[in-house]
Amino acid sequence: MTKAIGKLGAQLGLLMMLLGGCSATTTIDEYRPTDQPIVINSDEKVVILGRRDAGHYETDREFIECVADKVINGDIKVLPEQQFIDAIYPWFEPRTAPKGLPRLKRLMQQKSVKAKVDSLSIRYLVWVDGSTETTGKGGSMSCAIGPGGGGCFGFAQWDKLSVYEATVWDLNELVEKGKLRVDSEGTSYLIGAVAPIPLLTPVKNDACGSLGNQLKLFFLVE
Repeated sequence: MTKAIGKLGAQLGLLMMLLGGCSATTTIDEYRPTDQPIVINSDEKVVILGRRDAGHYETDREFIECVADKVINGDIKVLPEQQFIDAIYPWFEPRTAPKGLPRLKRLMQQKSVKAKVDSLSIRYLVWVDGSTETTGKGGSMSCAIGPGGGGCFGFAQWDKLSVYEATVWDLNELVEKGKLRVDSEGTSYLIGAVAPIPLLTPVKNDACGSLGNQLKLFFLVE
């Protein structure tokens, strides 16, 4: 019993130490041809899409919604991703969506597509490509149940890395207006102190907030 209490005390001490360091480190890189903001009229919209390849790759839809919510908090009008995909069907489905500017230019030459984009008042298309991955794990955790009770003891940690890149295309001029890249990394912990105690680093949330808020600053609404 004394040994278990001592182990519990040591793990609680470790918990307090980690509470102060459980945060993500985030960096942002941006590229724009000029330092001037991208001008958008008050009646024009932006659509934010995740890059997807049928069957084997998909940028998280929840992440795209999170970025869109950050941008909407400004004066910028954002058309929901799924609404745009449905309206332009099937040209932005995973198998058919343009992955580069040359293919987008060819697509916009189709009168039906151009007319639909114009009817939706979409001026800028933002492609977001990336993912959040677990990059390393360590430690161990054991749990037991006995006549006198039970609990979990041990310590585990894992590293997460979020890397996302946003490319802004002008659907009127059919040119690239800029790029943003965000890298966010941090370590999460699970401490076994009778009951497992998770200390989760908000890597993905930090990446979303950083990308969305910086993207919002790209635009100037007139």
